[in-house]
Amino acid sequence: MNKTKDAQDALLITVTGKDQPGISARMASCLHKAGAELLEVEQVVVYGRLIMHWLIGLDGAEVSDVLKELLWEAKSLGVDLDFQVMEGSGKASKKQSQRWAVTLVAPRLGADVIMAAATAAADHGFNIDRIETLGNAALSSIELLLSGDEDADPRALKDALLSAEAALPVDIALQRESLLRRSKRLVVMDMDSTLIQQEVIDEIARIHGVYDEVAGVTERAMRGEIPFTSALDERVKLLKGAPESVFEQVLEKIELTPGAEHFVQVLQGLGYKTAVVSGGFIQVAGPLAQRLGLDYAFANQLEVVEGKLTGKLVGPVVDKQRKGDLLESMAQAERISIEQVIAIGDGANDLEMLGRAGLGIAFNAKKVVQEQADTAINQHDLSAVLYLLGIRDSDVQAVA
Repeated sequence: MNKTKDAQDALLITVTGKDQPGISARMASCLHKAGAELLEVEQVVVYGRLIMHWLIGLDGAEVSDVLKELLWEAKSLGVDLDFQVMEGSGKASKKQSQRWAVTLVAPRLGADVIMAAATAAADHGFNIDRIETLGNAALSSIELLLSGDEDADPRALKDALLSAEAALPVDIALQRESLLRRSKRLVVMDMDSTLIQQEVIDEIARIHGVYDEVAGVTERAMRGEIPFTSALDERVKLLKGAPESVFEQVLEKIELTPGAEHFVQVLQGLGYKTAVVSGGFIQVAGPLAQRLGLDYAFANQLEVVEGKLTGKLVGPVVDKQRKGDLLESMAQAERISIEQVIAIGDGANDLEMLGRAGLGIAFNAKKVVQEQADTAINQHDLSAVLYLLGIRDSDVQAVA
């Protein structure tokens, strides 16, 4: 069989057994002494069991001598060694094809979920290169790294994964696997029903006795049925006469979304910048951001005169367009690419910033938002987003 100029056969060596210090060092020493060309190496330990792969080029090395030394070392270490000649698995076959990451998140993941994701991948021309458990605590998460040639169809794969997601109790995210996925530096969050569990304007309205009127307008606005600015003006007018002390009352009632505090702490420990950009009110968003140590906070400002709300706003309205503009401004201030920004939100008012960010996540969102965002999380735990960044529970323990 003819080979290209750079093609070469390779030897795949697999070592398995009980893990112990020194196995990698002694195997590497054998390969070095034999002058073997190292092409790839991979090692994983699962519940104390070692699985190690060495891929070496056959050119310039006496295979029988290499194997003799390796088998002797394996016997002395009490591990098993297997080998296989891989035709054309050397330099010529290392051309990069398209690569994708599939992230599965659920309270508990079973084999049925992996079967669905793996079947979708195979049906649309993708091979699974790696499967890894990212988390198995409050939430379970498994990541599948896929590769495919130019004929593999990621759009069809995404549709198939969405169908699987609809039939199973799981969130499935598909992202292009690249350095950009793991080099996000800024996370921008909506406040109401994302960072916190309540809608702040509804809480103010409840205290002021106009909840039913305000809640009805809020729901219509979040569904995108009426312009956000018009809805906001209408609701703010209903708050006229409420005492300024209402902000303190609301702050006392605020409940963070489960996992929110942990999520922010981990991001900060990893060097991310964090922000809240809200169509709510800075009188609540500001103290909340300070409490969590967020780097930025933007929201509407309610006018207060002589200790009472006037039913008007002061300054520019934080609507859909402004949310997107603020996201870009923060990226510029941090001197990072827009591709390095994550945006998280639940309402139609968040669509602009979700669309501009490198990764837009619909979090327990309305249907229209889930359909337009890059991906969706429907777990009631904000820390689930960490898995979309490839962050393992073990990584978190080092910084939390």
